[in-house]
Amino acid sequence: MPPTFAVRRATIADAPIIARHRAEMFSDMGSLPRALYEDLVAATISYLQKALPSEEYVAWLAAPEGQPELIVAGAGLLQRRIPPRPVVRSGATVRAEGREGLILNVFTEKAWRRQGLAELLMRHVLHWAADTGIENLVLHASNDGRPLYERLGFVATNEMRYAGWIT
Repeated sequence: MPPTFAVRRATIADAPIIARHRAEMFSDMGSLPRALYEDLVAATISYLQKALPSEEYVAWLAAPEGQPELIVAGAGLLQRRIPPRPVVRSGATVRAEGREGLILNVFTEKAWRRQGLAELLMRHVLHWAADTGIENLVLHASNDGRPLYERLGFVATNEMRYAGWIT
């Protein structure tokens, strides 16, 4: 029988595991040189020590049922405000207030992948966002993650990213 998992909200005490997951995620994508790994972890912990208590950043962690200390996956959401704007909901254009969530750090430890953890965590994120009044959710999907996000209702947009260096 496959294991079941418990999901809980992250606390400030979880900053080191969230930071390590973030560094591992970037390492897996090939975008984090080994020489920057520890620096990214330390900087992320510093950020989370402020962002978790203020709920600028909200996160969920998953552990096998009965083993709460064994965090095997996580997902986070950065809450941000953008100016009010028109959006289409159920075929009608309405004004959105500008509460947006940027989903970050969806990560599962290698030994625990392909067991539905990312989907389980994303469902917690989606439920919380709906209950909290987040009007728009965005994320950057890896090639491996794209099918899950599409299945959950995410669609590709016309977003572009500036590739230059802003000075």
